[in-house]
Amino acid sequence: MVLSGMEPNTITCSAAISACEKSGESKKALQLFSMMLQHSLEANTITFNAALCACEKGGEPEKSLQLLSLMEQSKVGPDMMTLNAAIGAMEKGDEWDRALDLFAGMAQRSVKSDTITFSVAIDACESGNASEKALQLCNMMALSNWRKLREWQ
Repeated sequence: MVLSGMEPNTITCSAAISACEKSGESKKALQLFSMMLQHSLEANTITFNAALCACEKGGEPEKSLQLLSLMEQSKVGPDMMTLNAAIGAMEKGDEWDRALDLFAGMAQRSVKSDTITFSVAIDACESGNASEKALQLCNMMALSNWRKLREWQ
């Protein structure tokens, strides 16, 4: 990009990180994210989400926690996709208890959960042989969906 005379910015870097993540190049995606910060380019929620998705696909639970911490230090608010990816990274890294901690902390961050959130958290319970916790999550999801249905009517 620099060779073509264009300066990298948040949008182009976010797109490149996302492209690397989607093509299975998680390490390259995380390297791009680091380079972006080294060059004092501002990361936004989209950028962090792309990097966190790379952590999820690459099974990098520790890196995803570091990114969440950096995100909060940077005053960039996490959203549902952010936490879904972080929970997924915990699940893939066999950190089911940390996945559930992130799930439980969503309300503190004022982030709502969706079906994907519940599914990833339940998958984490499955990988940790925590069937009782998985059943609790299923019940929570059913109750949540029932409330939404009642509000809609």
